[in-house]
Amino acid sequence: MGNGGGAARWSQGVRPGGAGSRTTRLELFYDLVFVFAFLTVTSLTASRPTPVNLFRCLLVLALLWWCWTGFAGLGNAVRADQGILPVVGFVTVAATFLLSLSMPGAFVDRPGGLNGPLTFATCYFLVRAGQLAIFGWVARGDPAGLRRWLLLAALAVAATALLATAGTVPQRIADRPTAIALQLALWSAALAVEYGGGMTLGGGYWAVVSAGHWAERHALMVLVALGESIIALGIGPKFISGLPLTGPVVVAAVLGIAVTAVLWWAYFDTLAFAVEQVLHHTREPAARARLARDVYTWLHLPMIAGIIFFALGIKDLLAEAAAPDSPPWGVPLGGFWITVLYGGVGLYLLSLVGCALRALRVLHRPLLLAVLLLALVAPVAARLPELVALALLAVLCLAAVVAETLSEDGRRRQVRQLALEEQLAVEADQSRWRQRHL
Repeated sequence: MGNGGGAARWSQGVRPGGAGSRTTRLELFYDLVFVFAFLTVTSLTASRPTPVNLFRCLLVLALLWWCWTGFAGLGNAVRADQGILPVVGFVTVAATFLLSLSMPGAFVDRPGGLNGPLTFATCYFLVRAGQLAIFGWVARGDPAGLRRWLLLAALAVAATALLATAGTVPQRIADRPTAIALQLALWSAALAVEYGGGMTLGGGYWAVVSAGHWAERHALMVLVALGESIIALGIGPKFISGLPLTGPVVVAAVLGIAVTAVLWWAYFDTLAFAVEQVLHHTREPAARARLARDVYTWLHLPMIAGIIFFALGIKDLLAEAAAPDSPPWGVPLGGFWITVLYGGVGLYLLSLVGCALRALRVLHRPLLLAVLLLALVAPVAARLPELVALALLAVLCLAAVVAETLSEDGRRRQVRQLALEEQLAVEADQSRWRQRHL
């Protein structure tokens, strides 16, 4: 996402992005705070696992994703590590960190300290304001671009106002179900304002300067989310406090890593390369912007949400498996947790199917079949011991990915060969430049 105005005036403080730019170290520094944010967002559900809290988790994750998308668009339109951008980035990273710290109180104010919902709304506005300030500076020489920017800024203000209202008005309503419904409605309206504005202005405002940068940034965020599931395996509650390393713990750990590895393969083996190549091949700016918006901004959100749900589902699994009073294969997960665990993986795989269908015009039938099987098997798995349910999930995922890999009919080899040739060409160009100048 970037400003499409060709008449924008640049300065030493803000430098335009290049067509061949890649992710910078400073942008990776930005992502560190989102690692913490993803770890924190699950606390909205982990403490009290209810459908309402699960929906709250989704709402916060969607706003968090919109904030991160602003960082991705900023780094694509301008050079994030040049001029004044690092200073602006550090300020917004601090605001994002405070946003993460305020997540546990984003819906219900806790005793002592600052007002949680209002603090969350304020931090959200600061993050969006920092991003929009740079886009506004870039658009200042383009009247049409400046009008679109003013509309985007107004949408951010409106969304913040809705969040602030959601943190204050429902507290004055005595009927708790009504108050909760109103609060969730206001949050949903804030999301509709931001995402609706992004959809409406997508064709006229977004411009993907570097397809490689855009694809790489989103792929790295998928890696961050997958890392969240591994961290959840290792630092679940009570697990690091000295519980014994038993057979069930080893089985749970291996199965959890196996599912995470299969999810990695399903995205990174071929699909990530193929979609990036299509984005490179799409030269017309408006068509490229629509493709980038649909595949990455929209379809990567449920992908990230699915991974986060999977991480939430296994958060306490190792600790329960290691507990002395726990049955050898664990207790049944029940309807809620099987929905989170199986539903998260199913949502991830369904998002992959959507990405391939939108970008490649190819239907990945094995992955779609796996989603249907997960939906059919989930009611039975809910009554199975948790380790057995996790093993069944691993087997289904592995079978689906193996079937998908074997059914490529040569496409996988072509995509990976093209990606390798590009990598070798870039390395050769870099080596020649270094030999001449360093």
